[in-house]
Order: sequence, then structure tokens, then C-alpha cells
Amino acid sequence: MLTKLMAGGQTGADRAALDVAIKFDIPYGGWIPKGRLAEDGALPDKYRLKELPTDRYSAATEQNVIDSDGTLIFSRGKPAGATDDAREMALKHRKQLLGIDLNLTPSFDAASLIVSWIQLRRIKTLNVTGPRASTDPQIYTDVFRILEMAVQRLKRTQRGPAGTFKPVSRSRPLPPPTVAKALERLLSGLTLKDKTTIANMAEVELSTLHPHLGEYIQNEFGLLSGNTDLLRSCSFLARRGRVAGDEAAAIIIRELWKRLRETHKLRVVK
Repeated sequence: MLTKLMAGGQTGADRAALDVAIKFDIPYGGWIPKGRLAEDGALPDKYRLKELPTDRYSAATEQNVIDSDGTLIFSRGKPAGATDDAREMALKHRKQLLGIDLNLTPSFDAASLIVSWIQLRRIKTLNVTGPRASTDPQIYTDVFRILEMAVQRLKRTQRGPAGTFKPVSRSRPLPPPTVAKALERLLSGLTLKDKTTIANMAEVELSTLHPHLGEYIQNEFGLLSGNTDLLRSCSFLARRGRVAGDEAAAIIIRELWKRLRETHKLRVVK
């Protein structure tokens, strides 16, 4: 269903969306002010965006909203500045709109919500925006990780045109060979809020992570494409014979939960 990503090329959330599109070979585009202006200078040539005849950022924001089926806005708290401009433009032009407040929504829940919205609203061309890196230094990493998980899930459910969502192997790190290395990779990417949320789950609630985090683990760590070392490590840890990709993902999630309960579980002070 999703066939194109759009963004304005600004640092932060915009740039994360473009880099996800490049990583997964998703067609992308967008409008940028005259001179390819961004807060870190001229936008690098590798981002193939169109220049407007004006240097007003608001004009690019509006055109990206107009040319897309829906706009996805990331924020921490109430949207402000250009991010709020995008919200107003989406309402003005009666376009689909989804806001993700990262102060309230763990990244794995955000990814699941985005996938459901795209499918429900039949979004084909998605415009993504959010804070600049200067106002939120962590926003690029958080948005990239969330969109990465969302795209991984869409890949499994969507049968689009040939070439859509084709992974670009050169931009992906080697899959981890052991559960310990898999945990290192996950812990380096999860936000503090994600870690705290997982740590404070009951064990019976871990199954709720499988549709999004589990699917991400299977795809990103090569459990569906022959990572026999990691599958063997999961089998050894579980003291079982061979395990399948979904079982291995469940084992990794449980080990992640156990690790986080030692470091991030909230304790009641009496």
C-alpha cells in the first residue's frame, strides 16, 4: 500500500525519513526551499528533492502536505514551529494526519500505530516531519528506529510493485551471531522510555511485543534468512533443540526483558 516517502530534508525527523527510504530502497521525494536550505547548510546532493522558487520553509512544508496522502508528525509534547505548521497545513488541505508524541508513546508502540494507520487510511504517499536536530538532538535516532520497525512490518504484509521495500544490504550491519550481541544491538537503539516500559511489563505481557518488536528482530537480525549462529545461540539458551525464527525472537525478547528488569524497573519507595 505504501509506495513513497516524502520529507522536507531538514535535519532531524525529516532526514531520518529520507535515510530510511534510502536504506530500504523506497521511492522518495519532497520539496525544499530555494538553495536547498537546511539548518546545517545546503542539503547534500544524495537527497534527490525538488527546489521551490522561494526560500520560505513554510512553502515547502505546505507543498509536501499537498503532494502526499497523509502526514506523519513526530513531536515531544505539543508540536511547535514548522512541525505545527505541517499539522495546520494537513488540516487546511483536509489530508490524513497522525501525530506521535514520543513523550507518551514507546517506539515499538509507535511503529505498530503507524502501520495500522497506513493500512486503515490507505496511505500510498507518506509525508514525514518533526523537530529539527538543533531542538531535539535525539530525534533523528528515534524517528529512524520507529520508521525502520514500521517498514519491516509493512514489508511482511504488503505486496507492492517490484523493487518496493527491497533491503539495501550495504547499509545494514552484519547480523549478531549470539543472543548477547543481539541484546547489545537492541539496548543501543531503544530509548530510555522503551527500556523502562519493557522492564515494567509482567512476563505474560511480553507476547504483546511480538507483532512489532519481534518482527523487527526476525528481519533485522537475519532469523528469516539463515542466521544459523543466532538460532543456535537461542536454542542453547533455551536448552531446546532447533528453534524457528519467531521462537528465537521470543527468546531474545525475554532475555531483553530480564536484562532491563535489573537496570530499569521502577521500584516503589515505601
